[in-house]
Amino acid sequence: MKTDIHPLYHELPKIDQAESILRNCVHCGFCTATCPTYQVLGDERDSPRGRIYLIKQMLETGKVTEASQTHLDRCLTCRSCETTCPSGVEYGKLLDISRDIMDKQLPRNFKQRLLRTALRQVLPYPNRFGPLLKLGQLSRPLLPPVLKAKVPATAATRVTPKASPTTTGLNRKMLVLAGCAQSVATPNTNQAAARVLAKLGIELITAPKAGCCGAVSYHLGAHDEGLDFMRRNIDAWWPYVEQGVEAIISSASGCGVMIHEYAELLAHDSDYADKAAKVSALAKDLTQVIEAEPLETLNIKVDEKLAVHCPCTLQHGLGLSGAVERIMLRLGARLARTEDGHLCCGSAGTYSITQPALSQTLKAKKLKALTVDDPEKIVTANVGCQLHLSDNRQAPVSHWIELLDQ
Repeated sequence: MKTDIHPLYHELPKIDQAESILRNCVHCGFCTATCPTYQVLGDERDSPRGRIYLIKQMLETGKVTEASQTHLDRCLTCRSCETTCPSGVEYGKLLDISRDIMDKQLPRNFKQRLLRTALRQVLPYPNRFGPLLKLGQLSRPLLPPVLKAKVPATAATRVTPKASPTTTGLNRKMLVLAGCAQSVATPNTNQAAARVLAKLGIELITAPKAGCCGAVSYHLGAHDEGLDFMRRNIDAWWPYVEQGVEAIISSASGCGVMIHEYAELLAHDSDYADKAAKVSALAKDLTQVIEAEPLETLNIKVDEKLAVHCPCTLQHGLGLSGAVERIMLRLGARLARTEDGHLCCGSAGTYSITQPALSQTLKAKKLKALTVDDPEKIVTANVGCQLHLSDNRQAPVSHWIELLDQ
């Protein structure tokens, strides 16, 4: 797909990368078969191939239209198309570059700017998000159904025991990203991970000054703000990296994808390029750590019929499809049959807030696909998916690590 870039964009820092990605597309249309929004809307412009044509049109003409911006906004960035694409088109990177250009050239209306700014100023900060979430949970019974569905119920947590002779002196140490929304909405996830890993001889460390991975800001078009979050995390983790920490773990696959991309996103920063590369090399999803360990030493038996929801970030972003299933089978779980595992649940970071109607449609389809075999529980590997799917009557939803901590 040859593109003649308009002079308006010649000096943009990532325009060569965008052009290179476009040239890889052979417009075969395989991506349309696995695109969630195309499956729902049936509009070519709401498929990866159609959006690529809209991006190409913008880069060649120098013109941005509200219609094109709308179609790009509807993309979940689930990257299912990347898994399907025979030509290796890095569609997610192209989308980020193009959205950045569009937002700068065509300012959004006041309502959209307010919503996106509020998301960027609240979600990445637990000390801001926490009190608002608590207020929402207290008033949840009084809220209308539409709002009630967006407020997660209060999470039941177990206090992590103080260090004991069986957990002190562990010679294996790993960092864990506390995260932003996850640390407030589902705090038991990392607590459960710490308890399970301690039984495997691994001490899980949280760097006090580490925070949001940067995904919220970066994917909402505030690239510089997102990069600042990344730099702060690298600074917070670096003393532990120098001490030889074994890995940097994320129990939220969405954050894990972003940490893996630190190396590329900060490659232009002479002060952080080398450190970012080291951090990305150390980054691991929790499934990778647990699956590599001798699970028989845990003496655990998972005796439920489980439907496994594999988040898009785990299967398409990190390439770890089937990891949760393999762990659960090793522990004796019965896996329920599911359908359309490659399709997004509609959570997709802030998508459930910026595109509520489409998100709810995708959620309904996903819940139907997950419950066709009457599972007792649904397990997932990402906080956004967990919260998004939790408000259902078919089966309770939890993070998979919590089953190992029962």
